[in-house]
Amino acid sequence: MRGNGNMAGMMKKMQKLQKEMQAAQAQLDEKPFVGKSSDDLVQVTMNGKREIQDLQIDPKVIDPDDPDMLQDLLIQAFNQALTTVDQETEQTMGKYTRGLM
Repeated sequence: MRGNGNMAGMMKKMQKLQKEMQAAQAQLDEKPFVGKSSDDLVQVTMNGKREIQDLQIDPKVIDPDDPDMLQDLLIQAFNQALTTVDQETEQTMGKYTRGLM
């Protein structure tokens, strides 16, 4: 009978852990993450689900003769925001998955 008690306790811990993971993921999904280009000329805000929430472009970088510069700044800002989402997701959710493998 002792084995059943351990199994029930373990299941209870797993359910609690699952609820904590779901709550942590929900918080990450709603949290704003900001990525900026050099000199903050372009700023991208996205949530943890990687959905763009806001995009700000400084008018001085809108040069019809040099669209490549704006493209580069956009890519820089998007990549920084995505990296921040990934890092925080790993930091937050990693504590739940470490040791499981």
